[in-house]
Formats: sequence, C-alpha cells, structure tokens
Amino acid sequence: MIRHLLATAALLSLGACASMAPTYERPASPVAPAWPAGPAYGAADPAGADAGTAVPTPGVAPAVASRAVATSSANANATAAIDIPWQSVLLDERLRQVVTQALAGNRTLRKTVSDIESARAQYGEQRAALLPTVGVSAAGSSARALESTGSSANATAHARSYSATANVSAYELDLFGRVRSLSDAALETYLASEEAHRAARITLISETATAWLTLAADRSLLALARQTEQAATQSMTVTRKRLELGVDTRVDVRSAETIYQQARADVASYTTLVAQDVNALELLAGGHVEPRLLPDALPQSPAWLADVPAGLSSDVLLRRPDVLEAEHQLKSANADIGAARAAFFPSLTLTSAAGLASGALSTLFSGGATIWSVAPSLGLTIFDGGAHRAALQYSQAQREGDVSAYELAVQTAFRETADALARRGTMAQQLAAQRDLVAAAQDSYDLAELRHAKGVDTFLAALVAQRTLYSAQQALVSVQLTALTNRVTLYQVLGGGVAG
Repeated sequence: MIRHLLATAALLSLGACASMAPTYERPASPVAPAWPAGPAYGAADPAGADAGTAVPTPGVAPAVASRAVATSSANANATAAIDIPWQSVLLDERLRQVVTQALAGNRTLRKTVSDIESARAQYGEQRAALLPTVGVSAAGSSARALESTGSSANATAHARSYSATANVSAYELDLFGRVRSLSDAALETYLASEEAHRAARITLISETATAWLTLAADRSLLALARQTEQAATQSMTVTRKRLELGVDTRVDVRSAETIYQQARADVASYTTLVAQDVNALELLAGGHVEPRLLPDALPQSPAWLADVPAGLSSDVLLRRPDVLEAEHQLKSANADIGAARAAFFPSLTLTSAAGLASGALSTLFSGGATIWSVAPSLGLTIFDGGAHRAALQYSQAQREGDVSAYELAVQTAFRETADALARRGTMAQQLAAQRDLVAAAQDSYDLAELRHAKGVDTFLAALVAQRTLYSAQQALVSVQLTALTNRVTLYQVLGGGVAG
C-alpha cells in the first residue's frame, strides 16, 4: 500500500510540471557588435618588451601562440581572455605568489564564498518542495472505558491498540508549475552568486596586481627623489664654494636650495606612499606579505605582464561574470512571474497514510490489519483584495528592472573595454615620446651644468634644466605604470582572471 501511495504521488507530480513562466529570451545586445574604430584598436600593444609580452595560448606551442596573438585582430575571439589563466598573464613569480596569497586569504572573497553556500542551501530547500515528504510514525494506546452493552450498567472494558504507518503530509501536486517556478528562481539566484564570486576573483586579482605595480612605481619615484636630493646637495656645495670665491651670487645659492628642498619633501612624501602601498597590498592579500615578494622598482625592460588579445567582436563581453550574474538574476525574475501566475489557479495538496494496526503489539507486524487513508484537498482563492494581481505586477516590474540591469551591465562592460583599448592604442607612442623627453632633458641639463661650470651661463639655466629633467623623469615613471596597469585592466574587463 505504501508503494502504491508513493507511486501515485510521483506520477501526479511528474504530470504536473508545466511552468507558467514566460519563455526566456536573452535581451538584444545594447552595444555595437565591434569595438569603436581608433588607433591600434584591438591590436596587440606595440609597446614591446618594456610593458610585457604576448600571452601564450594554453596548450599551444610558443611559436604558434605568438602567431595567434599577432593575428588576433583578424581572427576575432581566437583566444578569449576568460580562457587564459591569470598565471599566464602575470609573469613575475613574486607577483604570482602575492596574488595566490590574496586569493586564499582575502576576507571579501571569503564573504562571497559564504554567499554561494547560502544560495546553494536555499536552492536545496526550495527544490525539496518538488518531492513529497515521507514520514513514519508508531503509536499505541491503552484505555479502560464503560461498555456500551452488558449486564451491569457500570461494566468496563480494557482496550489496547497499536499502529505503525508511513505518511505523506500536505504534499502540493504542482499542477500549474508554481513550485517548479520557485525552484527555478532559487537555482538562478544560486548561479548568480557563483558568477558574483568569479567576478570578485577577477577584481581581486586586478586590484592586487595594480597595488603591487603601484608600490613598484612609488619605490621608483622614491629612488628618483633621493637621487635628485643627492645631486642637489652637490650643487649647493659647489655653489657655496663659488660664492666664497666671488663667482656666484647669493641668489644662485638660494636657487640651488629650492631644488634640494623640493626633492627632500618628495622623499618624505614617497616614503609615506610606499608604506601606505604596503599596507594596502597586505589588506588585499589578507595578511603579512614577505618583503622578498615586494618589487624594488618598475622594470626598465623585463616583461612583467603578458599582452592579452582583445579580438574584434564585443560578444566576448557576454561571458563576463558580472554580465552572466545579471542574466541569471533576470532568469530568476522570469521564473518568479511563473510562480505569481500559478497562484491564480487552484492548489491541490495530498495527505495520505498507510500501515498496520493491531490490538496486540506482538502481532502488529505478523498479523496486523492493513490501514490507509487518502485526503486530497483542493483550494482556490475567490477574493484576496487584489493581492495575487499585485504580486504578479510586482514580479513583472522586477523582471523589467532586471532587463535594464542586464543591459546596463553589457553597456558598462563595453565602455570599460573600449576605454582600455583606447588607452592601449596610444600607449607605445606616449612611452616613446616620454623617453625621448627624458633623454632631451638629460642632455639639456648636462650642457647647462657644463656651461655654468665654465662661466658661460648663469646657474639659473642649470636650475631650470634640472627641474625639467626631474619632472620628466617623474612623468616617465607615471607613464610606465599606466602602461602596465592598462594590461591588467584590459585582462579584467575582458573577463579574464578566472581560469587557473
């Protein structure tokens, strides 16, 4: 009898899974199918080894990978960034170790893992409603009561009964897919939480790499400030001696002190920035970072970061975790509409039990009588003051909002990628121009110093040249940092950083 009840419930359940949710269709892409036209858009960064090298395609020989990257502009999406492990992009071993530490210890990332576990548990709880809840019970009673018939008006009889049953309690037969729709909504919410975790991983990798590179740049600026301070000290010493000899004036001495004091102030400022950079990096890493893993300065030529092919098609953005998260939220809202629609129709619940009963415990399972009960219940709301209609309108409005959120996610991804590509398109020219500026400023300073030493020109010309050189050197460090962080940003906005 128990098998019959369970089989009946299962058949009813399987035959009543029609969902009333609207058929899901992905919204049309609200962005152009290709990146905007511009200098070097979609092409490999021509900055050369100063900023990085071409990323190898996983499982492809280096020579083949180089050709694949070189032709990535012509072959859109030949290798998507999301398919490239982050270890193939971050080439410096120290940086890799710091990122690995961050992925294991960052508290924000741990929070997203907890969110995934919560969403998974909620989905499991909602999914369980699709199946009947089967319980077992055993009961016994013993009573002495007046007999209804007998020779004596006060005659009593002792009655005992025992039973053992299996029961299905208030199981909703999902005739119109309400429970199924709620389960689908919970599933999509769970999948969205997984994509949120992947997006958080990408962000953490990017932020950690950027913080590490910023520390390297600030240490380069600190070394430059100390070098300038030392050179200014020597200039002050020479100028003071020339003042004693009557060659220079007191104005020259005070002018020499200005560049010294500026460099001295910069040393103090960059020392503070370096300490703050270390603190920021350790917060991202979730703990103390070994000094041996910290960079001393920005590289002049070694490749720390590989170049990532962007391709030509913007369809790669649909694989970004944040875009997928928005789409799962949209699917969840779509399923909620099905549940709200099903609430207008009758609900059928089933309560049943089957088992054995006997007047003696010893014969309950050997000679007990078979007992069973079936109690279906059909309910339909006739008047609810418009609550069901309001719930449906709410779910529809939520879906429209999620459509807008999805489209905004795609548009934001497109804008971020286009900005990164625009920056990469002119990066090589800016780097080359800034290096030439430093070289010219260095020559100008050397000549001005020589002319001043020979008494051909005033110290003011040498001072101006020194300030120009110092400013150009600082700007070069800033441009080098921009070139490196642009590669990190491009890898992030293209959806990379998950694999591996």
